[in-house]
Amino acid sequence: MLRVAGRRLFSLSQRSSTVSSFALSRDHTLSNGGVDDSSSSPRSVSSTDLSRFDSYHRSLMRGFSSEVLTQGNEVGFGSEPATVEAVKTPNSKIVYDNHNHERYPPGDPSKRAFAYFVLSGGRFVYASVLRLLVLKLIVSMSASKDVLALASLEVDLGSIEPGTTVTVKWRGKPVFIRRRTEDDIKLANSVDLGSLRDPQEDSVRVKNPEWLVVVGVCTHLGCIPLPNAGDYGGWFCPCHGSHYDISGRIRKGPAPYNLEVPTYSFLEENKLLIG
Repeated sequence: MLRVAGRRLFSLSQRSSTVSSFALSRDHTLSNGGVDDSSSSPRSVSSTDLSRFDSYHRSLMRGFSSEVLTQGNEVGFGSEPATVEAVKTPNSKIVYDNHNHERYPPGDPSKRAFAYFVLSGGRFVYASVLRLLVLKLIVSMSASKDVLALASLEVDLGSIEPGTTVTVKWRGKPVFIRRRTEDDIKLANSVDLGSLRDPQEDSVRVKNPEWLVVVGVCTHLGCIPLPNAGDYGGWFCPCHGSHYDISGRIRKGPAPYNLEVPTYSFLEENKLLIG
């Protein structure tokens, strides 16, 4: 951009020199009666005419560059354009062109209120945008309605016969609900805890002795055991041969722990809420 401005200034200076030369030659010709006598001596030009053309030259340059004063030389009147001269010889003595706008000194007290308003408004907008982004992030991390609906499961126990097991799906996992008989309860309580790999009393694993609720996932490698099977009348995992008793406790095989007991509660006598 500086190079283009310099070229324009240089062309304007050449044009002004051509105009001035043409005007001087025309005046000289008119003074000789319209005859161009090359042998006659050239007419002397007064200093008033030179200052007039000099001011015209200055007016052409106004608006294209700042009037920067260098050491003993005025920019634009040397051998190079004004913009090139200003770049090559930077100087702190810069006179700004204020003919089409008004310049205020830095720290003008009359502009402080407006500056404070702009800064405060910008900070308020930034804080609002940041708050909105944080809220959107928190909402996106919370569970959706369909996930919350699957978080709990209500089961009707009225249709389950004694001695049978029902499998329901909760949070993508099978849950075994077994309605135990009196013999099953007695058998679960007669087990010696010292012989168990993961010792737990039957009363700790149930809220109502008649109902046993366990997650139907083998604690060995996550297989689904078969109900009413195995050597202990509970569950049997055919994948690696783990046997669970009537209370869901591991009795034989590679499984290290008992079947997990989920969180549940009885809403009514025949209503079970899992989760």
